[in-house]
Amino acid sequence: MSYRCMIVDDESLARELIESHLGQLDNFTLVASCTSAIEASKILKNESIDLMFLDIEMPVLKGTDFFKNLIHKPKVIFTTAYRDYAVDGFDLNAVDYLLKPITFSRFFRAIEKFVNQNPNTSQATLSKDADYIFVTKNRKKVKIDFNQILYIESLKDYVKVHMPDVTHTVKYSISNFEKELDNRFVRVHRSYIVNHNKITAFTSKDVEVNTIEIPIGEKYREEVAKFLK
Repeated sequence: MSYRCMIVDDESLARELIESHLGQLDNFTLVASCTSAIEASKILKNESIDLMFLDIEMPVLKGTDFFKNLIHKPKVIFTTAYRDYAVDGFDLNAVDYLLKPITFSRFFRAIEKFVNQNPNTSQATLSKDADYIFVTKNRKKVKIDFNQILYIESLKDYVKVHMPDVTHTVKYSISNFEKELDNRFVRVHRSYIVNHNKITAFTSKDVEVNTIEIPIGEKYREEVAKFLK
């Protein structure tokens, strides 16, 4: 089964991020990406939409008010930068409520909720096999190949993604970034995640990536030891 989707958000970066996330899923087609509720209403007159990603806080007409007035309502996942709007979203029987910036892992869970609520599907229709992630850096979407990552370092609300020829500093918590990674990566410290394939040496207290020594935190040592066997 294929699902027809629409994005409604006045922020271009927010729309691009959802488009990128949708591009990693099977059987989800983006029919329209709109900058306002007014534009979306015109599309809905001519197109059948199964799932709408709807920003709550938009100029002229809020997403929640727009959705309330729709006669034929598609399933909706509300998105917003403001946590206080969560109750409004669930009062409208939303599939889910996503707080920006939206990580792929959180987006994926919302999609799974939608699929599980859909009575016309009896099996999983999703795939999460992408070998890369897009991150926002200097207002651009930058592609990072997992295989090129040496290690990730936490800097409070940011992470530094160390690669052979470049280091990307992006606004992400290390815990949220960890959720985006596959099983080639191991958390060795509260401030470090390492690509297992890039480890050149290790002891019980640290791992080396080329000439860089990265400490193993005490709470992670048992799990890291199992991983490195």
